[in-house]
Amino acid sequence: MPAYAFEALDAEGATQKGVVEADTARAARGLLRGRALVPLEVKPVAVTDRAGSAAARSLFQRPVFNATGLAIWTRQLAGLVGSGLTLERALTALADEADNERQHHLVAALRAEVNAGSSFAKALDRFPREFSDIYVAVVGAGEQSGHLGLVLERLADDLEERQSLNAKLLAATLYPAIVTGAAIVIVLLLMTYVVPQVAQVFAGTKRALPLLTVVMLGLSAFVRSWGLVLLGAAVVGVVLLRLALRNPDFRQRFDAGWLGLPLVGRLSRGYNAARFAGTLAMLAGAGVPILKALQAAAETLGNRAMRADALDALVLVREGAPLASALAQKKRFPGLLGMFARLGEQTGQLPAMLQRAANQLSAEVQRRALQLATLLEPLLIIGMGVIVMLIVLAVLLPIIQLNQWVR
Repeated sequence: MPAYAFEALDAEGATQKGVVEADTARAARGLLRGRALVPLEVKPVAVTDRAGSAAARSLFQRPVFNATGLAIWTRQLAGLVGSGLTLERALTALADEADNERQHHLVAALRAEVNAGSSFAKALDRFPREFSDIYVAVVGAGEQSGHLGLVLERLADDLEERQSLNAKLLAATLYPAIVTGAAIVIVLLLMTYVVPQVAQVFAGTKRALPLLTVVMLGLSAFVRSWGLVLLGAAVVGVVLLRLALRNPDFRQRFDAGWLGLPLVGRLSRGYNAARFAGTLAMLAGAGVPILKALQAAAETLGNRAMRADALDALVLVREGAPLASALAQKKRFPGLLGMFARLGEQTGQLPAMLQRAANQLSAEVQRRALQLATLLEPLLIIGMGVIVMLIVLAVLLPIIQLNQWVR
């Protein structure tokens, strides 16, 4: 049964908003009048087509759930379903406890789809802005296996682990980014304001300035003359790079080159491998067929070169090769992943072993990110100190030289 968002007036003239389930908009207005409400506006809850949702998702409206909110909502739903409530009653409870009106409308629309006879996965699939293909696939597998509550628990665990990993990586890179930004601002301020003042002071003297001061004056003049041009060129370069990355072949070559970088390349490879292993473990544990699970897990990889390797491994598995052998042939995936996949296939515990591989890869990524951040912090501070010291010396040396001339 469709869901309709309404705005109506009650007997006291106050505006009431909410969601009502009815076959048609006319029937929805009749239900509102039966509640002694005067309908002002009744419209169906919007449903976005999955094929055309990417542009709308990025350009027009923010999703109802952010990453943290989706994990919390999934955990709440898992708890209600696991405690014995029917899915309809669980959704009703979550709709009543929604944090905002948009979330209430979304959950009410899901409940209406379920009440109309749709499966929960199919209801979720009608809202691609909020629920990814992976999310829908896992829920569908849980419904088919009859263990929806357990599958939702695993899904919530995966969402929380992914959010935790992203937060830790952000925390590790935040301080170096702030230090770098502050250093750039300070150096530009000194080069465009302080150093030119020195040039004006010593412009009337006919004495030769120290070499360091001459170099700094030259750099200052270059920055003031060409700084905006360089900034514009950098912006144009970034825009052109983003446009070029839309080409699949160029994007794959770029991502392959990114993986070859000394430090960030290893971090990127470990992060993508951890995400791939975690998603594959969750899907396989939920009962999704391995080929479909591999396809879905490959689509979660942000690095196109590793995604191509995962899809090649899918082809090998489809032709009869073991998963461990297929992954071992792709050198961009860490050997740890192939080793645990082999152990999982030999022991019949593939999901558990893949999850263990994901945990170890995630821990390794966090460790390397923290080490890199710990190393960068003093290097950035020292580098900024050296640059500021050179600028200060360039200012002080002529003053010292002038005092010697006066004496």
